[in-house]
Amino acid sequence: YMSVNKVILLGNVGKDPEVRYPQQGQAVASFTLATNERGYTTGQGVQVPERTEWHNIVVWGKNAEIAERYIRKGSPLYIEGKLRTRVWEDRNQIKRTVTEIYAEVVELVGRRQESQP
Repeated sequence: YMSVNKVILLGNVGKDPEVRYPQQGQAVASFTLATNERGYTTGQGVQVPERTEWHNIVVWGKNAEIAERYIRKGSPLYIEGKLRTRVWEDRNQIKRTVTEIYAEVVELVGRRQESQP
């Protein structure tokens, strides 16, 4: 059978990208992206608050260079990618886990149009 690892997100950047150039010379950028689920009231009158989910985004190569130049905190972004989970040990030998979205498609959305006459 076939398996699929595909993530599609539309949200707002939480902080300016951090860009690094590891030994291989290929840029890698990382930043957070927030998605919101609207709050609502159930039929019984129970209020469910808005929920914000924070995603760790990693982009490589040309997309990382574009991120460095154009993506800023608050930018609305459309992202397609795949989930990756990393495990490492911190200074105190405690195992840490982080889940990241390795973005393959990164598009700025909602760019302001030139003012119409």
